[in-house]
Amino acid sequence: MNDIVTLTMNPALDITTVTGRVIPTDKMRCGTPRRDPGGGGINVARVLNVLGEQATAVFPSGGHSGRALEDLVATEGVHSRTVTIRGSTRESFTVNEEQTALQYRFVLPGPLLTPLEVDSCLHLLTTTAADARFVVASGSLPPGVPVDFYQIVADIVSHRGAQLVLDTSGPPLRAVHRGVYLLKPSIRELRECVGRELVTIDDQVIAARDLISSGVCEVVVLSLGAAGAVHVTAEEAEHCPSVKVPVVSGVGAGDSMVAGTLFGLARGWDMRDSVRFGIAAGAAMLGTPGTALCCRADIERYYAQLTDRATVGGGEV
Repeated sequence: MNDIVTLTMNPALDITTVTGRVIPTDKMRCGTPRRDPGGGGINVARVLNVLGEQATAVFPSGGHSGRALEDLVATEGVHSRTVTIRGSTRESFTVNEEQTALQYRFVLPGPLLTPLEVDSCLHLLTTTAADARFVVASGSLPPGVPVDFYQIVADIVSHRGAQLVLDTSGPPLRAVHRGVYLLKPSIRELRECVGRELVTIDDQVIAARDLISSGVCEVVVLSLGAAGAVHVTAEEAEHCPSVKVPVVSGVGAGDSMVAGTLFGLARGWDMRDSVRFGIAAGAAMLGTPGTALCCRADIERYYAQLTDRATVGGGEV
């Protein structure tokens, strides 16, 4: 039985290295690279695995980079099911600049998927999630995938009786109109979705409730970065601040937050404690290089520190 299934339509082989200074023209000698499996749903499954919660990662895979990605996922002990595609899985490249501590992230486009490959991904998701409680659909869509793809996924998941957690942005997010249980946007993603400025937390809560009242989702967990997160339902809205941690890399922090929140929900915790655990998981990820995994001990330590929370957006309505 696959209790939790994640879907990543645009996975990546993530490569991270360091150099003294990023400058034009000259060759920049880099340190030993590390390679990690990447892409929203894959990262969620990896963090859940660290926490002792097994998830099955579904994703398309092609070429030498795809095979390397599959090997890395398997090495970490994450269950996966893949659709073989003709194109090569993309690579992403992160360079940490030693002199300034700045980070440069180069994200390549994904491979072009054929209509048959897209249909194969949907079929694999349908069969894998037949008995799932939760499905996580996360990340961008590669070329060839229709913009309303996540709406199709939402309908499939709803038909299967599972709850969909969605983390995406731009046109694919705006094309979703129903069937999502939990939506996790950043402020920028929420602003782009509703088409207006969201200056205050009250503005953000109102925008989140607009999505809830229109039937897009039941819960919005709005990521505020270093300021923590706000979770919004039709009845309540609550802000939980984050903890101060040394930042090594921001890569994968949002995915880790989704994984931590889902970990709590899968164990029957209420939304408040689940989101707090998600914030702790995101904070723990900030201290790791590239998309290297955070550790459970750090997540639990940060979670224990997250005691402050405040009702926002006018409280209960």
